[in-house]
Amino acid sequence: AKLRAGNGVQWTDSSSQRGTVESLAEHESSSLGSDTELNGSANNTEIQADKYGFIGGAQQYQGENDDIPPEVLRQREAKWLDMLNSWDKWMAKKHKKVRLRCQKGIPPSLRGRAWLYLSGGKVKKEQNQGKFRELDSQAGDPKWLDVIEKDLHRQFPFHEMFVARGGHGQQDLFRVLKAYTLHRPEEGYCQAQAPIAAVLLMHMPAEDAFWGLVQICEKYLPGYYSAGLEAIQLDGEILFALLKRVSPVAHRHLKKYKIDPILYMTEWFMCAFSRTLPWASVLRVWDMFFCEGVKIIFRVGLVLLKCMLGSQEKLKACQGQYETMELLRSIEPRYMQEVFLVQEVIELAVSERDIEKEHLSQLRRWKETHGELHCKSPPRMHGAKAIMSAEPPSRQDLKQNPTIIVQVPQATDGQVEKERNTKKSKGEKKKETKNTSPPLNPYSFPGQPPIQSDNPSPGESHLLQKDVVLQGSVQSLSSTEHDTYL
Repeated sequence: AKLRAGNGVQWTDSSSQRGTVESLAEHESSSLGSDTELNGSANNTEIQADKYGFIGGAQQYQGENDDIPPEVLRQREAKWLDMLNSWDKWMAKKHKKVRLRCQKGIPPSLRGRAWLYLSGGKVKKEQNQGKFRELDSQAGDPKWLDVIEKDLHRQFPFHEMFVARGGHGQQDLFRVLKAYTLHRPEEGYCQAQAPIAAVLLMHMPAEDAFWGLVQICEKYLPGYYSAGLEAIQLDGEILFALLKRVSPVAHRHLKKYKIDPILYMTEWFMCAFSRTLPWASVLRVWDMFFCEGVKIIFRVGLVLLKCMLGSQEKLKACQGQYETMELLRSIEPRYMQEVFLVQEVIELAVSERDIEKEHLSQLRRWKETHGELHCKSPPRMHGAKAIMSAEPPSRQDLKQNPTIIVQVPQATDGQVEKERNTKKSKGEKKKETKNTSPPLNPYSFPGQPPIQSDNPSPGESHLLQKDVVLQGSVQSLSSTEHDTYL
């Protein structure tokens, strides 16, 4: 594969597109090498992925923003590690601080874990141990499997994780989407779920991504992916009503040309802007979305509509339905740029109360014109605090699990008695002779007790303490915070 300016990836060989020809429905758990190797381009140095993993396409990072200084990033990581270690206390007593830190942007090394905690996916996973493995082992409904498999290559084809047909990324995406159809067979699969699951997989393992997807579908955007798309149509009307207050000029223009909200906001909302914005902006929007809920999605939509259609000067070039739709399909990059967009979203005064008030109003209108809703979705949760309040977790649910666990061999009673006798005999000998004990061995083999000195020097004492920690620890060796995704 070669990069060509403006065109992203141009395949040099048709066979390189195929990758593995095995059916994803029967994928093996063994390693197949990197996804670029599956494409036959492992040795090609022309492909340069950006810092987000994109090797081309519209969402490739262009370096328009200054990176955060390393020392600032380290400070933010330390703060987030502290929060994650006492998540329930922070959410109960310092939620405003959590929200502020989400608005500043979650450190990339901790983003996946933070999303899982914010969404309540961590609690769901702990309360349903083995559920994903059980679903993953099942065959699934062939009706959904065929549709899912056809959609896999369409999800971020310029990202190194999903570029290969049948590569690791596509395999995990297949597993997550299949598991959801088994988890909610009455709902099945909707195409807009695929990019949502793909974004999650870029930041966390398949099991975590599954529970993240469950929380988005059931708590943040309930009913969005059900047949009939009634929930998304309702939210379209809510968006249009809120636009009247935020930008009367844009509202009048869309009403004049009878441009229904469903025509321009469906992909925005159902994919949470993951297929619309530059990637740096996508991540910042998702950080706030997981913390504050669907109001962030509404705010982003309102900001884009206001920027593109909010003045008479801008409307001169789009006097008609077609021209307006083309304008909304190609939003100016400056309005989607991370710093500008995030600031506008934070400052826009649209609250949960405004959305719920308008929701009730639109629901009454819907019943008058369409009758009762066919899909009875659960009530929408507005962000992390609401989710946690609705289903209070236990401390065990929030406990962080280490990635690497050192298994300490358990000594039998006979071995313990033998050790004691050995130590006694050594002590008796030392009374008679000079200290002839061998040098310390703080790193003994598993099951072999360290050779100790009766009168260790300060330096030796430190080594002995270190040895005790290593021998007795069942925690992660990587860090005391069990930083899974660093």
